[in-house]
Amino acid sequence: MPHSADLLRLADAVLLPGFEGTTPPDWLRRRLGEGLGGVVLFSRNIAGPAQVAALTAALRAENPAVLVGTDEETGEVTRLEVGPGSSRPGAYALGVVDDVALTEALAGHLGAELAAAGIGIDFAPPADVNSNPDNPVIGLRAFGADPDLVARHTRAFVRGLQAAGVAACAKHFPGHGDTSVDSHHGVPVVAAGSVDDALRPFRAAVAEGVKAVMTGHLLVPSYDPELPATLSPKVLTGLLREEIGFQGVIVTDGIEMTAVSGAYGVGGASARAIAAGADAICVGGERADEATATAIRDALADAVTQGLLPEERLADAARRVRELAAWVASSGSAAPAAGAALGLADGAALGLAAARRAVRVTRRSSAPVLPLASPAYVVELAPEMNLAIDRNTPWGVGGPLAGLLPGTETVRLAAGEASGPRLERLLGDAGHRPLVVVVRDAHRHPWQGEALRHLVSARPDAVVVEMGLPQRFDVGAVHIATYGSAAVCGLAAAEILTGAH
Repeated sequence: MPHSADLLRLADAVLLPGFEGTTPPDWLRRRLGEGLGGVVLFSRNIAGPAQVAALTAALRAENPAVLVGTDEETGEVTRLEVGPGSSRPGAYALGVVDDVALTEALAGHLGAELAAAGIGIDFAPPADVNSNPDNPVIGLRAFGADPDLVARHTRAFVRGLQAAGVAACAKHFPGHGDTSVDSHHGVPVVAAGSVDDALRPFRAAVAEGVKAVMTGHLLVPSYDPELPATLSPKVLTGLLREEIGFQGVIVTDGIEMTAVSGAYGVGGASARAIAAGADAICVGGERADEATATAIRDALADAVTQGLLPEERLADAARRVRELAAWVASSGSAAPAAGAALGLADGAALGLAAARRAVRVTRRSSAPVLPLASPAYVVELAPEMNLAIDRNTPWGVGGPLAGLLPGTETVRLAAGEASGPRLERLLGDAGHRPLVVVVRDAHRHPWQGEALRHLVSARPDAVVVEMGLPQRFDVGAVHIATYGSAAVCGLAAAEILTGAH
């Protein structure tokens, strides 16, 4: 039977869909006018600061209370800077530096940029404790593997963002760090022994007044052996609301992800998430069409009429989303003062300072390997990235090194391309030039480890740059760990290689 306009409007009020293009499509304008709660911007929607500001203004023209969000974690997961690459290192590098004032200042500058662009909620920071080095989806996105370190930097990031008038969103509750499965593709299971440590940063974020928490599509058997957190009343209502005391907005991770949609479809998973205690449904990373947004709205309305979702719960969720949008509208954009206290005038300078401080250099040769005396030959070993990272995001050392050392040549190899004969040809092409080998999470990709051994055995004078999580520092004449693959991390490594800083 057809649903009432009021019920459909209530269902729309909890949706945050994505869309295609750099201007709002007609269907999105219409739905915003009908009460759609918000939208999520992905890199496909972003071409530059002025364009984003015009886009968000167009969204607000249809619905002044629209909540506009994006995943701007800095580092590898960037939306604002996917074209040039992030001018700020990611969380892990900040954790290595372990200067909470720096983290807060960097988040404050980021918040000011987001607010100026009309973005009211940032799905950051990740509050995950990356205690499993084989984690395929968190890794560098976390502040570290120590719960206390992650907790204090989570609080600092929340303070910085929210002081600039942008709602922070701690994720992925109750903690995606101690897993070895990517929830885009399956259901990760969190071991019972790690739950208390994983929860510590979220408790800290709630104590700091974080405005939103994003759910993880994770199975936590010690709380609910059957349902992943996003769909579990025991986790969202019992643990997050009642035990931890969070009263802000609970946002789902992308509802189209297999870990929750595989069993129930996007509509069924959305209805179960709201019934469990979530307030807003994110969708659009992989399915950004009108049909998906309509299917979710209708599934929520169906669940109400069928008695699966109490209308009072849906109304409560809509109220929380409206209240968050009102906070964003009233908070304005405050210029961050912490950066000025550090003597750094802008976010780019702050980001480069942070990336420089994160670099760790291990010298294993008495020979004068650095600074490089002539243009280098750079071999970059490029793994397949998880879906949270836009595949077009630039990374590496070869580009910034060529800027500082003209004549530098770079070759990038993916899995399947780093065969023995190919590596031998590269060694021949390198000749007597300095050799720099760049890897990214070499410990998780056996092919990278094999290629690295081949190259370093032939050229023991090679410099190795690890732009992921380093598990060993005893490879290469000099080993450089950047603790991040953002563009600014590549620049910091290039400065080390050339002696420019």
